[in-house]
Amino acid sequence: MNATFDFDICIVGAGVVGLAITQALAPHYRVLLIERHSRAGEETSSRNSEVIHAGIYYPHDSLKQRWCLRGKTLLYEFCQRYHTPFNKIGKLIVAQSEQLSQLQALHQHGQKAGVELYWLQAAELKQREPAVSAAAALYSPSTGIIDSHALLQQLEALAVNEGALVQYRSELMAAQAQDVGWQLTIATADGPFELNCHTLINSAGLGAQSVAQACSGNNQPRHIPPLYPCRGQYFRYHGRNPVQHLIYPIPDANLTGLGIHTTVDLAGQLKLGPDTHYQNQTDDYHVDEHARSQFAQAAQRYLPDLEEHRLQPDYSGIRPKLSGPSMPARDFFPWFSEFGSPNPFLHLFGIESPGLTASLAIAEAVTNWLQTGENHYLMP
Repeated sequence: MNATFDFDICIVGAGVVGLAITQALAPHYRVLLIERHSRAGEETSSRNSEVIHAGIYYPHDSLKQRWCLRGKTLLYEFCQRYHTPFNKIGKLIVAQSEQLSQLQALHQHGQKAGVELYWLQAAELKQREPAVSAAAALYSPSTGIIDSHALLQQLEALAVNEGALVQYRSELMAAQAQDVGWQLTIATADGPFELNCHTLINSAGLGAQSVAQACSGNNQPRHIPPLYPCRGQYFRYHGRNPVQHLIYPIPDANLTGLGIHTTVDLAGQLKLGPDTHYQNQTDDYHVDEHARSQFAQAAQRYLPDLEEHRLQPDYSGIRPKLSGPSMPARDFFPWFSEFGSPNPFLHLFGIESPGLTASLAIAEAVTNWLQTGENHYLMP
């Protein structure tokens, strides 16, 4: 790339996807990563279930499915190589008697994707998880949990060690396409400053639409998809954890969420969530204590001995969804320039779950696009 640029590539958003892309590109390019918050992953990346997903649910050949399946493999390899805390704990998707046809359909769907799944009858389930009550379950041994904060730190350290510059408290205000490359205006605590780069990558998560709107030039998205912020709350269970696996109910038909499920963190503590609350704000992270009964009732359907009074509000996260209430779930939506464009750009819209699992696969696809021009890795 042209040495007259301040940076070859500027990446906006230091969530797990932005950091994964930065560490993948840093050995090959001069990379600047800017983040409006004071540290990495302050939004969606650090406010989720910390689950490494198997790739069971997503539509066939969708980016969510492909990047989840590839990302799962890459993430486990990364954790082992860099000693990032994780546990391939396994997941049980449980069904009551009236839900068995849905469980069978999910089993077939997952098997078609190549996901390792085992059908457990009620007796087999009871032997594996005595506290769980259900008619049958699917067992996914490749599902795991990860320390998302440790992952963020490791990705940043690798990127910085390869020469990338990570700048916090820095917000993109404007990006103007030039004859070649981009002129950026960035707001910082010390005031605004300008720089230029060859390629602009927008991985701003909840802010991706705003970043795209701040860009001007002929090659910008013809249609920026609307954002539907969706808050999910979590409650922590204060008491003995009765399960050894992640326990998930059958997901709803539109996949707006995977239902209030139980996860186990790396310390062995049980937490429940998330639920689904669409809202206009992208910075409202409150947890409604009055939702305790709703959470307890949802979990007691498959954990009948769970005690409601032991549930305490924990935290919430906001998912950058591209579909609203009662709308079919939408896939990840990358919008990118043609190879050879004088103003290369990539906007990553709607990177919600399984974004953490998919992060290294997204970085791999972006690297391939920049180096070879092949874009089918970015298209469903």
